[in-house]
Amino acid sequence: MMAAKRWFGWLLLIYGLLIGCAAYQAAGQVQSGRQALLINKPEDALAYFQQVAQTNPNYIFQSENYREGIWTYVGRSQYSLGRLTEARQSLEKALSIYPDDYLARIYLGLTLMRSGEDSSGSKELASGIQGLYVWLEYMNRTMPF
Repeated sequence: MMAAKRWFGWLLLIYGLLIGCAAYQAAGQVQSGRQALLINKPEDALAYFQQVAQTNPNYIFQSENYREGIWTYVGRSQYSLGRLTEARQSLEKALSIYPDDYLARIYLGLTLMRSGEDSSGSKELASGIQGLYVWLEYMNRTMPF
C-alpha cells in the first residue's frame, strides 16, 4: 500500500512538471509571435500562435491587468495577411472564449468592414473601442502610476 502511494505521488509530480513545461513553452511561443507582429512579420507570428492554439486553444495572454486570447492573436495575424475569412472565424472564436477581449472585437469589426459588412463591422468596432476606453479609464483610476 505504501509503495502504491509513493508511486502515485511520483506520477503526480511528473504530471505537474509536464503541465508546467507546456505552459512555459506556450508562453514563449506567444512572446515570439508578439515580437514577430511588432516587426511586421505576420506569417511568422501566425505560425507561433497556431502552435499554441493547437495545444492550448483556451490560452489567454496576461500582462498586469491586460488579457488577450490566443485566437485574437491568430486572427490579428490572419487579418494582417489579408486572410479575412480565416480572421473572422478566429476572432469570433476568441470572443466565444473571452467576450471581454476588446482587441478581438476591434479586429473583428475591421475584418467585417473590409469584407463589405459595414453595418455589423462598425458596431463591433465601436463596441471594441468603447470597451477598451472603459478599461483604460478604470486602469487610470485604480492604478494612476
